[in-house]
Amino acid sequence: MPFSQLGLHSALVKAVTELGYTNPTPIQTKAIPSILAGKNVLAAAQTGTGKTASFVLPLLHRFADAPKIRPKRVRAIILTPTRELALQVEENINQYAKYLPLTAMAMYGGVDAAPQKKRLIEGVDLLVATPGRLLDMYTQRAIRFDEVSVLVLDEADRMLDMGFIEDINSIIEKLPEQRQNLLFSATLSKQVKALAKSAIPDAIEIEISRKSAASTHIDQWLTTVDKDKKSALLSHLIQENNWSQALIFIQTKHGAAKLVSQLEKRGIVAKAFHSGRSQAVREQLLIDFKAGKVSFLVATGVASRGIDIDALARVINYDLPDEADDYIHRIGRTGRAGNQGEAISFVSKDDFRNLCAIERRLGHVIVRREIAGFEPKKVVPISILDFVPKSVSTTERKPHKPADTSAQPRPYSSGKPGTFEATQAKKHRSAKAAPAPKAQKAGTESRSGSHSSAYSDSRPANPLQGNPWQNSVKPQGDSEPQANPWHKSTK
Repeated sequence: MPFSQLGLHSALVKAVTELGYTNPTPIQTKAIPSILAGKNVLAAAQTGTGKTASFVLPLLHRFADAPKIRPKRVRAIILTPTRELALQVEENINQYAKYLPLTAMAMYGGVDAAPQKKRLIEGVDLLVATPGRLLDMYTQRAIRFDEVSVLVLDEADRMLDMGFIEDINSIIEKLPEQRQNLLFSATLSKQVKALAKSAIPDAIEIEISRKSAASTHIDQWLTTVDKDKKSALLSHLIQENNWSQALIFIQTKHGAAKLVSQLEKRGIVAKAFHSGRSQAVREQLLIDFKAGKVSFLVATGVASRGIDIDALARVINYDLPDEADDYIHRIGRTGRAGNQGEAISFVSKDDFRNLCAIERRLGHVIVRREIAGFEPKKVVPISILDFVPKSVSTTERKPHKPADTSAQPRPYSSGKPGTFEATQAKKHRSAKAAPAPKAQKAGTESRSGSHSSAYSDSRPANPLQGNPWQNSVKPQGDSEPQANPWHKSTK
């Protein structure tokens, strides 16, 4: 089915055709007609499936012939978790609205708010914003919500993971009740469904099969390698295969800086991209990377949902992510818009659990390839698709059964009165419960006439009076209980 048969405005069809889009993706085919009909939609779609166009195109169609927006007003609010994703969505809107008199704006924190305030004065048709900055602007009365007719929660699962639930609820409370609500998420977790229940009433639920989560246009493979050989392996692959560009994912900011330095020593120019760098630097890096001025970008997870390059040839997981869904988002940076892509993962023995989770999420084992000269000393086992960590298996597979404390002995108790263990336990509890005694002069007694020590009945008053253990009664055999060695013999 071509885009022209979805009922979209002719200007939109012309724009997407010029972008090289011929047929809509499964999520677009299912979501666009429902949104055009004005219905609330709850949709689960992975990165790289054309999710953004699924809600942007029908919104542009809806506002195509609308009158000019009033100052400080917006028609639609699209909430995103990160600055990078906000910029990406804004860019897509501008591409699709090329032949329409509609405006779009990305609004996020970490930058001067003055230009954003100035832009809002003119009014914006589609506002793409992070929750925190949107609330700040509302509090400063730089924006009004009385003309908002559509709310979109994009990457809702990510926003919940980042702790935006209170900001989202606060924004929803301030919006007009009569509006269309759209929620798009990579997964429909319990938290996402709970949010949808309150924010997206009577929603049509759309979910693309998990088996098709990873694009068929992506060639996925992994190679096992010891952790200390990863940078040398990366340099080898880049130089051996004459790679011109790659997006390299790594876990930490420190690791990104270190890898960039190691690559430069081998004559490979790379740039680090992470949250520790200023927003202006990150934006410029993305522009240069998309333009081909930067060949190798070493990025932390902040870029897994914020880089949209149609022709990106490959993605490299230098470190495997802790969450399987993050792997899907990472590799979704390549193989976009029908292009062929390649996703390579470096896996050491420490990554085995994460590998099992990722392959279980994909539903298949990732192809392994050996690189001569980089065979690992620590062999990585073949993945187990039904692997469940012990911490999960003990809680999920077996329901918790409360312990029967009535039949269990108390701490420091043997359950047999009169034995050495019982007597010892009683004295231990007494000593533990008794307050610390005050220091007394030699030869004095407490008011009760006994020594102040908790063990005064067994200790000599003078510590030089011999060892109390020497006065204990010897045991009378294995079958008889032992006498308490803390008490003196009664002979």
